Order: sequence, then C-alpha cells, then structure tokens
Amino acid sequence: MHSPQATLLSRLPHNIEQTSLCYTVFAADCTDDILLKLQKYLPKYYGIWSPPTAPNDLYLKLEDVTHKFNKPCIMDVKIGRKSYDPFASSEKIQQQVSKYPLMEEIGFLVLGMRVYHVHSDSYETKNQHYGRSLTKETLKDGVSHFFHNGFCLRRDAIAASIQKIEKILQWFESQKQLNFYASSLLFVYEGSSQPTTTKLNDRTLAEKFLSKGQLSDTDVLEYNNNFHVLNSTANGKIEASVGKSLSKMYACHRKMYSKKHHSQTSLKVENIEQDNGWKSMSQERLNGNVLSQLEKVFCHLPTGCQETAEVEVRMIDFAHVFPSNTVDEGYVYGLKHLITVLQSILDN
Repeated sequence: MHSPQATLLSRLPHNIEQTSLCYTVFAADCTDDILLKLQKYLPKYYGIWSPPTAPNDLYLKLEDVTHKFNKPCIMDVKIGRKSYDPFASSEKIQQQVSKYPLMEEIGFLVLGMRVYHVHSDSYETKNQHYGRSLTKETLKDGVSHFFHNGFCLRRDAIAASIQKIEKILQWFESQKQLNFYASSLLFVYEGSSQPTTTKLNDRTLAEKFLSKGQLSDTDVLEYNNNFHVLNSTANGKIEASVGKSLSKMYACHRKMYSKKHHSQTSLKVENIEQDNGWKSMSQERLNGNVLSQLEKVFCHLPTGCQETAEVEVRMIDFAHVFPSNTVDEGYVYGLKHLITVLQSILDN
C-alpha cells in the first residue's frame, strides 16, 4: 500500500508565463472561481521542489493518486486533438502528428495502462506503442482492455469513470480562460478482490461458499464483481446454494430494471422470459458451470445493485497550458469522444 504522503513530480516549463500560470492554479490564496473548481480535478499540491544537483529545475510535488488503492489499475490517456501547443515549431508539429496521425480525428491517445488480473494475481502492462497501434476500428476494444480483470469486464469502474469525466467536461465547457495541450487524464480503479468498504473477515468468496454452503444477499452485494475463481472440485459443493443466491440477485436486478423501464410495454414480455430462464437456472442443477453463471450476475448487475466502484480520474501534465479567451474545443472534443467510447463499451 502506498503512503498517502507519497508524491509524484511534474516538471514545470521554463517559460515564465506558463510557470506563473501553474503557480496561480495551485496558489493557496487563489480566489478565481474557475481555478478553484479546476483544483477538484487535479492531484493535491504539495509545493515546489528542486533537486540539489539542478536547483534551477522546478518540479511540482503532487499527490500520488494511487496511494489509497490496494491493487491499482492505472491508465494514462492524452486528451485533445493536438499534442503540440500554438507556439510549436513546424518540426515539432510534424514530429507529434507522425506519432499518432489519428489524434485529430479521435481526440485522445492511450499512453499506457497497467491492469491487475484477479485470477493470476499479476499485472499486465501496455506502453505507448499499444495506444498508437489502435485504429478507429480497434479503439473500443483497446480501451475496454483496461477494464477487463482477466475474468470479466469491470462495468462498475467504467460507469464511475464516465461520471467523473462528465464533471471534468462540464468544467471545460464553462470556462474560456485556459487551453490545455498534451495534457492527460489519469484513471485509477481498485483491481483487488478485497472490498474497500466492508471486508468478509479476510475470507475469500470461495471460502464463504465452502464453509457455510451459502452466501447471503449482503455478501453477494459486497463482493460486487470482484471474486476469486473457484476450481472444478468446489463446483459440486456449492452448486446447490448458487441457485438460491442467483434468485435473490435476480430479484434485485428485476427491481432496478423495472424502475428504469416500467413504462415500456415490452418489459412485460421480457420479464416473463427472464423469470422462466432464471427459475430454471435456480431450480435445476448448474452442471458444474458455476463460474459462467456467477460471471453473468457479478459482471452485469445494474448500478443500483452494486457498490460504487473505487475510481479516480484526475487531470495531469500541465507543461503546455496557455491563457485563452475561447472554449478549449480540442480538449472538449476529446472528452466527448472518450465518453462515447466508454458508453458504447458499457452498453454492449
């Protein structure tokens, strides 16, 4: 576990105007309402630091956003249609465009990710070459890879990420003071199977099944979609109790679904089909295929039946922030397209 005091260093630009702008955003006596609202979406600020060997190099000491996570899954996404600032040389512009020609059209670039896989208790890492290899056709799958824990898609983390991006988008659409270039969003979510709110006395889901032969409603909800893989020898012992738990989960699912779609005539037909399917699954033997049934429940529950995912989305990299009198259209475009991609992953 990281220390809350741990910090990340972000180098300040040598340009005096840009440097003073960074100071203004993080200033303790800041009274600008736009900048005060911006601070909510940045890592916490711990002052300026210079290495003893290079006293003229200035660095921002920023909060380590991952410190509160047990198994942090991390993704860095550069936002905007241009990764070069208005004062970049023609050589610099050509260099940046050649790195990812689709930046103008897509509006964002995955710079890297680190994903925790529950079943193997290991991390998978993708670097910037992975992001630059993504095309318009593969972009959706490429981004969804970050939210897949090796067993199922973390829909809760996607939904929470969308909500946080939307708040950042609202800030950008409300201000005409600053334009950001080559700036990123840092995504972090909890990849561990250990709940962050209520722990089951440090026992795994499998142990809970095997020792008691059943799993309470509370236990199911607390574990969300983070659970340990059960081997085939355990399946026979727990299959009888799984049907009961799945039936209880379905009751929650149907309740939330009905609230959202109660006015739709088609719901009656769909509910009848779901009732029949669920009853047969709970009454008949699961034929040892517990994992696939659990995945359907834990990975596709409506938001109202899940714990809120532990997710952080923060803006990072401020070396190319410039004063402006217009909305930052490039950043706004990138945020909107990213939200669209994430929403399409969630909808499917």
